[in-house]
Amino acid sequence: MKIAVTGSLSSGKSTVTKLIAKKNFPIFDADIEVKKLYKNKKFKFKIQKLLKIKNSTKIKNEVRIAIKNKSNLRKLEKLIHPMIRKRMRIFTKEKKKYNILIFEIPLLVESKLTKFFDLNIFVSSKKNLRLKRYKDKGGSTETFNILNNRQLGGRKKAKYCDYVITNNSSISVLKKRVSYIVD
Repeated sequence: MKIAVTGSLSSGKSTVTKLIAKKNFPIFDADIEVKKLYKNKKFKFKIQKLLKIKNSTKIKNEVRIAIKNKSNLRKLEKLIHPMIRKRMRIFTKEKKKYNILIFEIPLLVESKLTKFFDLNIFVSSKKNLRLKRYKDKGGSTETFNILNNRQLGGRKKAKYCDYVITNNSSISVLKKRVSYIVD
């Protein structure tokens, strides 16, 4: 069984994913895979060329500036998304001996990947709470708004999912909500 966890920016997807995986199920985290890409020299070169970045040592900062332009963000997504899909397929093949695989995919619905999974879970949370979480991790309000506006709204995303878990409260409440689905 392949389970996908999605949700809006800083909604608590990672926490829900870890709660589901407590039984030691393998996790594919799209955000971690993207971070790995940024450590690859060939990928960095492609980004530099794509976004016309001159200084490769400041590529992360330059990308943050570049994504403020919607056209650049779309270009970046067209480069990254196929690479992540390929890594998902590899992960699935490598972990085929497991009964359950868990995938944390922030842009699951936007990338039209819901049919790839047996169960889709949407993690919902209030915008002001998500912004606080994002800023607590070192993000800026401006970047949050750019990325948040690039995603479908929560209600639209939820329509494509089998379950919705609301994460506006404590971790103990969240654990109970997750347990209703996976226990």
